[in-house]
Amino acid sequence: MGNSLVWLRDDLRLTDNPALEAACSRGGDVAVVYVLDEESEGIRALGGAAKWWLHGSLEKFAATLARLGAPLILRRGPAGPVLRELVAELEVDSVFWNRRYGLAERTVDEEFKTWLRDSAIAVQSFQANLLFEPWQVSTGAGAPYKVFTPFWRACTSAGEPRLPLPAPERINGLDARSDPLEAWNLRPNAPDWSGGLAAEWTPGETGAHDRLADFVDRNADGYALGRERPAEPATSKLSPHLRFGEISPFTVWQALRGLPGAAEDVRSFRTELGWREFCWQLLYFNPELATVNYRPEFNHFQWDTTSAATPSDSTRSWQRGRTGYPLVDAGMRQLWQTGWMHNRIRMVTASFLAKNLLTDWRVGEQWFWDTLVDADAASNSANWQWVAGSGADAAPYFRIFNPVTQSRKFDPEGTYLHRFLPELAAAEGRIVHEPWTDPAVAPAYPLPVVELGPTRQRALAAYAAMKAAAAAVDDD
Repeated sequence: MGNSLVWLRDDLRLTDNPALEAACSRGGDVAVVYVLDEESEGIRALGGAAKWWLHGSLEKFAATLARLGAPLILRRGPAGPVLRELVAELEVDSVFWNRRYGLAERTVDEEFKTWLRDSAIAVQSFQANLLFEPWQVSTGAGAPYKVFTPFWRACTSAGEPRLPLPAPERINGLDARSDPLEAWNLRPNAPDWSGGLAAEWTPGETGAHDRLADFVDRNADGYALGRERPAEPATSKLSPHLRFGEISPFTVWQALRGLPGAAEDVRSFRTELGWREFCWQLLYFNPELATVNYRPEFNHFQWDTTSAATPSDSTRSWQRGRTGYPLVDAGMRQLWQTGWMHNRIRMVTASFLAKNLLTDWRVGEQWFWDTLVDADAASNSANWQWVAGSGADAAPYFRIFNPVTQSRKFDPEGTYLHRFLPELAAAEGRIVHEPWTDPAVAPAYPLPVVELGPTRQRALAAYAAMKAAAAAVDDD
């Protein structure tokens, strides 16, 4: 039996890794390689927080592989040429990988697959990181879905997802020259801002399974209600582990089967997995989702700024968590400290930037891309467009999240606010949600950068002007 190569991407795990399982089942020696590709056309380089996570994930996965008898081969550069060189070097006759869904990534994969077949080298790819691949779910007319609810109904009507595959017990590993992980400089230095990330997270497959077990044991019961309150540890925090493939959605789905808690809690959590699937379908059929309005009429929308390189003073205040609105500021500081933000707070902070500040949603998308440990190409762009109103299945534009109302409703005691806003340590009751009403309690807290009422009306006026401009173009 000849040599096999497993090309890892966003699937840094042993359990339920179809490509790895297929190579090991084939017999013979197996080379396991990860290529850091920031050079192939269209590939988007990871943000700073995601790079920090990737370092830890690769470090943990390399140690796990070594215990099974295989080194993790690290190479950097455009994936096609790097892999062709490695295939020749190791005399590989079969290559395996798990599928990706971005256009640039698919193009790289297809070009490499064509070269392999032309070279008489067997190649096989697998479904591993989505429960339902984008082309599997379509409307009765054969088109991709534009609305989530019928999309997810179609998915769940298709039957239960497959069971996860077991991890291999032994790998006959092939060795080759490997880059030192430290040489990739994925971790920040001068300064090292990652202390909060390290305190919050444990990258790697073991950390992923620990998170899942903790969620199932403690938090799944009551999830449907608890997930709305940012001060409570009710969410799974599995998103970065899923983003880097340290755990598969099939494993998560299976863990939720037969839980003794309320069926509504399981249904609610699975719906969140469904939204992730929907975002990937959107990206698959709309490859420029991070830069191009899904709804073309938003090409006529008049933003205050369209450049992430030169943000306005109010946008800088948003980035730093100093807008004067505690719920927005607490969320942005949580993001900076931990690389993560509660989902409801993501919606509130994004709405404030795109609607109250009228900052182009692409500025916010880029900021989240650089600061979130779980930023992926589909969810990040689709969610920003959803909040901005330019996306698929977007909420009505007049739904502008009021950060004060949201704060009172979902953090009534100010527990979440106190956690991330030390300037408000003495503030209670109304003051913690509206500190400008009593500056004596929080003299160091910034005043609001804008007023909510007038900026809401400004956003609605901009939306009306956009619709009129789009209609005029259609009439020409």
